[in-house]
Amino acid sequence: MRRREFFRITKYARRYDRNAGKFLINIAYKTRTDVTDRTVAVAEAFGLGVDEHREHVVYDNVELKIGPRDIVYVTGDSGSGKSVLLDAIVRDLNPPETAKMSDVEIDPEKPLIDTVGRSINEGLKLLSKVGLNDAFLFVRRYTQLSEGQKYRYRVAKLIESGAQWWIMDEFCSTLDRDTARIVAFNVQKLARKEEKAVVAATTHADLFEDLRPSVHIHKRFGKEITVKYHTNRYTPECTFVGEMRIEEGTRKDYEELVQFHYRQGGHPPLRKVFRMKRGDELVGVILYCYPPITLIGRKKVFRRKFTPQEVNEKFAIISRVVVHPKYRTIGLGVKLVKETMPRVGLPFIEAIAVMAQYNPFFEKAGMKKIMERFPSHNILDAIEKLRALGFNPMLLGSTKYNLETLKSMNSKEIKECKEILTSVRNPRLKKFADSHAPYGKQAEYRQAVNKASLKKLARMLKALSFLAQTKVYLLWKSANS
Repeated sequence: MRRREFFRITKYARRYDRNAGKFLINIAYKTRTDVTDRTVAVAEAFGLGVDEHREHVVYDNVELKIGPRDIVYVTGDSGSGKSVLLDAIVRDLNPPETAKMSDVEIDPEKPLIDTVGRSINEGLKLLSKVGLNDAFLFVRRYTQLSEGQKYRYRVAKLIESGAQWWIMDEFCSTLDRDTARIVAFNVQKLARKEEKAVVAATTHADLFEDLRPSVHIHKRFGKEITVKYHTNRYTPECTFVGEMRIEEGTRKDYEELVQFHYRQGGHPPLRKVFRMKRGDELVGVILYCYPPITLIGRKKVFRRKFTPQEVNEKFAIISRVVVHPKYRTIGLGVKLVKETMPRVGLPFIEAIAVMAQYNPFFEKAGMKKIMERFPSHNILDAIEKLRALGFNPMLLGSTKYNLETLKSMNSKEIKECKEILTSVRNPRLKKFADSHAPYGKQAEYRQAVNKASLKKLARMLKALSFLAQTKVYLLWKSANS
C-alpha cells in the first residue's frame, strides 16, 4: 500500500499601491491529491505520470487590483475556484474590516425591528434602505420573510456591521432572476453610497448591468481566468425601470395592491388613480384624493385660508403610494410621484407622510418639505405607559392586535388602560369614544371611555398610535402656478 499524501500549496501576497489606491493581491493556489493504489492504476491506465495527475493548478500567480470601494463581481462555473478566491481575499485583508453575508447572525424569534440598529429610528432607517420599509415587515420575524426579503435583511446587517468589505459567496443564487437583478442593483447603490467594497461570487452572469462592477473576474476550470477593470461609477437606474409604463388606473388597481400598504383603511374621495405596469404585471399604484379643507402646513405656506371651493379647485393630496414589495428600492415610488403629479392637472399637490422621515422619496420626486409635526409629550407619555402595560407600540396601529391584547388582560389592567386613554386630551381620540362630543367636557369623555367595549378601546388605541406619529407635510407647485 502506498503512503497517502495530501498537499495544498497556497500563496497570498498583498501590498498597497498608494498612488492607485488599490490593494495588489497575488494569488497562487495548487492542490495535490492522495496517492493510492487505485489512483496510480488509473494514471497508468490512461498513460499519465503519477506526478502529472497529482497537481491541480487553480490560480497561477494571478495579480488582482482591488480597492476598498470597488465592486468586485466573480463569475464562473461551480467548482471553478470562486470560493477559493473569496477566501484568499478575506485572508489577505484585515479580518475586522470584512463581513461575510454567510456569517450574519440571525435571531429567528424576534421581530426585525428588535434585531437591527441601536434604536428604533436607526432600525427603521436601516430596514428602509434595503426595501423592508413596510410597517408589517418591521414586526415580522426572519422566518416569515420571503427569500428576497431575507437577502435584503442580511444586507441591512452588513451595513450595520460597519465593515469596509462585504463578502458575498453564492451571490443571489437562491433568488429568482428578477429579484436577483433588483438586489444586485440595491447592493451596488448602498455600497457606493456608504463607500464600501463588495466582493460577490456567483455562477450567474446576468447581474453585470445592475451590479455594474468595477472589477469583473471570470474564472474557468483549471487556471484559466479573465480579469477586466471598469470605471467605478454608481448605476442610477435598475434595468427594470425602463420596462415600466404609467397609465391611468382605477380603484380596482389599488384594491389589488392595498395588502402591501400599512394603512389598509379608508381614504378621502378619489380624484385620480394612476398605475404602473411591467407587461401585464401590476407593479405600483398612486391615489390622488380631495384634501382636507384646512391644513397647518398649507396655512404656513400661503399665509391665508382657502375656501372649500378653492381647495377643491386647486389642490389634490397624495393619499397612497403602493409599490409591490418585490420592486422596492429601485426608485419606482419616486417615478410614480414625479411623473403623475403634472398629469393631475392642478396647481398644487400635497402629501402628509409618516415614512418620509425614513425614506424621503417625495422630496426626490420634486416635492418640497414644508414642516414636521411632532406628537405632544402627553401622547408620547401615554404610549410609554401602554408599553409598560404590555403593548408593543409598533403594533398599536392594528385593531386586531389591540383587541387580542386587551382580551388577554385582567380587569385591573383594562382599567389602567382606560385611565391612560382618558389622560390624553385630544378631539380625535374623544371622537372615537363618543362621536357626538369630540369637544365635550372631560368628565363626559371619561365616562364614555369607562363604558367602552373592548372593540371600541382597540379602535381608540389605533387612533392613539396615529396621533403618536411624526408627520411631514410636503407641497408641489406646477410650473404654471
